[in-house]
This record gives sequence, structure tokens and C-alpha cells, in this order.
Amino acid sequence: MAETAVVVKEKAAPIKFGKKEKKLLTDPLNDNNPITVQVLGICSALAVTTGMKNAFVMSIAVIFVCIGSNVITSTLRNIIPSQVRMIVQLVIIATLVTIVELTLKAVSFESYKALSVFIGLIITNCIIMGRLEAFASANRPWESFLDGLGNGVGYGLILLIVAFFRELLGKGSLFDFKIIGATPDYLLNTTEIGWLGWYANNNLMVLFPSAMFVIGIVIWVHRAWNPSLVDVS
Repeated sequence: MAETAVVVKEKAAPIKFGKKEKKLLTDPLNDNNPITVQVLGICSALAVTTGMKNAFVMSIAVIFVCIGSNVITSTLRNIIPSQVRMIVQLVIIATLVTIVELTLKAVSFESYKALSVFIGLIITNCIIMGRLEAFASANRPWESFLDGLGNGVGYGLILLIVAFFRELLGKGSLFDFKIIGATPDYLLNTTEIGWLGWYANNNLMVLFPSAMFVIGIVIWVHRAWNPSLVDVS
């Protein structure tokens, strides 16, 4: 007698936003931030934080890819063979990154030229692959959506903080809007303000090593503000 295969369908879970869902969204912003706590995604944080504009575009791209890959992987988690799951996950991420790259190329070619190499490197971002393996592969799409959103925003928040200080102190501008400098085209012309006459933009801040200094300071401030993150071992 032939055996009959039994397929167990997973019951659709209602979409809710309780304490557990809130924790998925807020933990990556503080207690489990991918950069300052998990120390992941440092390479892109060094490379794209010379200006707020580049950091913002990269943040939006990572948020989109993180959410999309989480939801797709979670939806397909029961039908993806375990032997090829990482290959499938890489294909999902690569497809979403290609969509981001082509969209950016069509909408803002200037940003595309500035970030084209780094947009492609989102595929290798360990934050995204880590969330697929650690969370999306074992949880439902709604929870995976919140996890992807939280981690993407947590990543982008640190990028914007680092870019804020690097661009302001290095170029005297924010989002390419000139704020403080020693020429008349700046909002605050230091040559015309007596007590600011000593100030000059520090070109060191636009170099890659400065990003490591700023990230180190951000990690220090974060752990000083939240002592539970300090490794007491």
C-alpha cells in the first residue's frame, strides 16, 4: 500500500504589535544595535559616512534589503532545502540589491556614482545574512519584517550619527548645505565672527581613519549611557 504524504499547513498568525513585537523593533536601536553592540557592518560605516547624503542613501538601501530579504526568507523558510539555504538567501539578497542599484541609477545618478561600489557590497553585509540565519529562517513574516526594520534602522542611525560629525567637522556642511567655514558662501563665515575666527574645518575628519575614531567614541558613549552593555567578563 502506497504511503500518503501528509502536509501540515502553518496557521496564519494574526498581525499584532505587542510587547514581543515592540522589542523586535526597539532592541536593535539600543540594547542590540548591530554596529555599537554586535560590531557588525563596520566596513560600510567607515566608507560611506563622509557625508550625510551618502549615509542616508545607504541607510535606506540597507533598510529595504534587510526588510525584503527577511520577509521573503521567512515566507519561503519551510520549502527551502536546508542544504542550499545560504545560497538561496544570497540570491534573495543579491536580487534586492540589484533592484536598489538600478533604481538609484535611474533616480539619482550622482548618488549612484558615489555609492555604486558600496551598494553592491550590501550583498556581503554580515548584518543582513546574520538576521536571515538567526531570525527569519525560524520566524513568521510579520515578526521578520519588524526584525528587519529594527536592524536596518539601528544600522542607519549609527551611520547618520557618524556622518553628522564627519561632514560637519570635516567640511563644515550637512547634506552639502554649507554651515560653517572660512569663506562667504558658508552660513557662518568664521572670518566675519570674532569669537569664531580661530575655527577651521578639520580635513582629517573626511579621511577613513576618522570614521573609526568617531565610531569608537559612539560605542564608548553608548556603553557609558547603558552600563548593561559593558562586558564585565
